[in-house]
Amino acid sequence: MLSSKTFKAQTSGNNQKNMAEPEKRSATHGVRCFSKIKMFLVALTWAFVSKSLSGTYMNSMLTQIERQFDIPTSIVGFINGSFEIGNLLLIIFVSYFGTKLHRPIMIGVGCVVMGLGCFLISLPHFLMGRYEYETTISPSSNLSSNSFLCSGNRTHTLMPTPDPKECVKEIKSLMWIYVVVGNIIRGIGETPIMPLGISYIEDFAKSENSPLYIGILETGMIIGPLIGLLLGSFCANIYVDTGSVNTGDLTITPTDTRWVGAWWVGFLICAGVNILTSIPFFFLPKTLPKEGLEDNVDMTKSDTEGKHQEKAKEEKRGLTKDFLPFMKSLSCNPVYMLFILVSVLQFNAFINSFTFMPKYLEQQYGKSTAEIVFLIGLYNLPPICVGYIIGGLIMKKFKITVKKAAYIAFCLSLIEYLLSFFNFMWTCDNFPVAGLTTSYEGIQQPLYVENNVLDDCNTRCNCLTKTWDPVCGDDGLAYISACLAGCEKSIGTGINMVFQNCSCIRSSGNSSAVLGLCKKGPDCTVNLQYYLIMSLIGCFIYSLSAIPGYMVLLRCIKSEEKSLGIGLHAFCTRIFAGIPAPIYFGALIDRTCLHWGTLKCGEPGACRIYDIHNFRRIYLGLPAALRGSSYLPAVFVVLLVRKRQLPGETDCPEIELAESNLTEKKIKCIDVHRSPEIEKDGTLKTKL
Repeated sequence: MLSSKTFKAQTSGNNQKNMAEPEKRSATHGVRCFSKIKMFLVALTWAFVSKSLSGTYMNSMLTQIERQFDIPTSIVGFINGSFEIGNLLLIIFVSYFGTKLHRPIMIGVGCVVMGLGCFLISLPHFLMGRYEYETTISPSSNLSSNSFLCSGNRTHTLMPTPDPKECVKEIKSLMWIYVVVGNIIRGIGETPIMPLGISYIEDFAKSENSPLYIGILETGMIIGPLIGLLLGSFCANIYVDTGSVNTGDLTITPTDTRWVGAWWVGFLICAGVNILTSIPFFFLPKTLPKEGLEDNVDMTKSDTEGKHQEKAKEEKRGLTKDFLPFMKSLSCNPVYMLFILVSVLQFNAFINSFTFMPKYLEQQYGKSTAEIVFLIGLYNLPPICVGYIIGGLIMKKFKITVKKAAYIAFCLSLIEYLLSFFNFMWTCDNFPVAGLTTSYEGIQQPLYVENNVLDDCNTRCNCLTKTWDPVCGDDGLAYISACLAGCEKSIGTGINMVFQNCSCIRSSGNSSAVLGLCKKGPDCTVNLQYYLIMSLIGCFIYSLSAIPGYMVLLRCIKSEEKSLGIGLHAFCTRIFAGIPAPIYFGALIDRTCLHWGTLKCGEPGACRIYDIHNFRRIYLGLPAALRGSSYLPAVFVVLLVRKRQLPGETDCPEIELAESNLTEKKIKCIDVHRSPEIEKDGTLKTKL
């Protein structure tokens, strides 16, 4: 017999134990909730936002970087492709070996490296001097001296004399290499995010939820560019050396092709965002329970841990032995290899279009970089975001098979491709510049002839013929400089300067001119609206096809080859599209340049104005040809998917339903076996 004191003590101890058990279960449940696949999805989505934010911001600032360093478009294309070089260095190894290691931690380290790369890109601004744009008017000189105007008494001593030391200082300082190295580091950091993140979701998410989750990730890749373009628009409107120069002395505006915005500010912001994004990944587990079985972790915990330990030992033993067999299996997969070919051709077209879109729209429609970047974000990104979400929901709700997904992706992509040909209609003429695109009489001339910049009205002026400092005359024509317009007098300072008594300007007024190129007509603004509307429709249709198309890629390879397959796909698209496309496309754009800027030593700098008709043929025509050729292998992909049983395909939803029912029966069976013990334990406690 127990004494009353002993009985009370035991009863009190049991009550405390019973109270502690729910607290323990609650704590365990809290940790489990933090470790669920959805928590990883949130962190990964934010990583997609941050990486696409910095990538889009880089693309929006390429024009500013080109002007800052006075480099041709081909070098700008190389700078853009340097990101893919960094990605290429590690993509295969990370994709394969990354699945053997702690994937969340590797993703977190990648985010930190991306932040360091963004910081390095901004570094040249702090290491080089102030930006000095090409002009005949020196803010430091007496503006009333009129030394930049037409004067018959001027000698040729005002012509720039090439100085070899100045050339070495300007050209061979190569400060843009910092941008290249920073972009390479940013590419290295971005490497583990997509292949390891998607394979992690594919391993631990329900197969029916996988398309929706990938759609959410793709949405993150749209939210990031939206923020990046807004940030780019804001920074492009701020002068690069704001705070250290008097902006009132500037003779250029944001619409001028010599204007450079504060491109470095955005990269500092991107660096901070990427580093903050890395923090959650260092607290996520290496493995997760399969989605849908989280509530039964306790009863299968020992079995699961045992399996994971055995799997880890096998992975360590076979860390490298499976690499070559996996590569052989993927290379012998016709659907997978044809899908890579389609992706390479499509990526060549899209990378070219997206990289040089701000430059093209700026030259075609005469808008500032800041305005163009804002319009791109406003019209292009929201429909893509909506399309990704709708595409993922449709795949989940209707349980679309791989065969149907291939048909949907092909048809939608083809419809969008055919609609893109309407963009050839929404065009504008060249800027009317006397001696470049038109004669001094205002007649359009098809070819540029350097001697045409001089005319009877300005030969007596002894003007600089290469320096780009355009003015807009009363007659609606622009002139390369006030001197070449024959102007003999100026009033006002800075951007408000007005030039008078211009002998080349044939107008009924006082033959005056103002700084800058003449604005294009209202018809050009209307055409820009049509172009953007067609772009909006095309982006929405194509984004609907993106998720079904990506599911074809994921389902056409075996589960154990999935991470390597995604990495190899990214490797091929980067080496055959991401790296070469901006370089050769930039070189083709350079061939359409009508007037190059001039450095102090007389060497050519960045291009100031393009032949917009040739520019349009290259910008719209080449991507159209590349995309058109991609539909031939795409037809074979659709046919092969129709005839073959793919490794990741489950055509019958009933099979999945049967598996789900079997799992539920096992769980109920375990609960039934456990219930007598629970009841007996409860009865014993009641009796006590």
